[in-house]
Amino acid sequence: MPILRLEMRAGRTLEQKRAFAREVTRLAVDILACPPDSVDVVITEVPHENWAKAGTLVADQ
Repeated sequence: MPILRLEMRAGRTLEQKRAFAREVTRLAVDILACPPDSVDVVITEVPHENWAKAGTLVADQ
């Protein structure tokens, strides 16, 4: 029973998240030989003010 976790900056649409969940589930089923209902996908969105890159908050870029 795989749990696939994605952390990303906030801002993707609901349709983009649906498509991601659908496709990674399909790939997990194909590659890991598991049933689709055993695959969990957890998407965590991080607000820009809580994300830094190269020492600078993304909100400040």
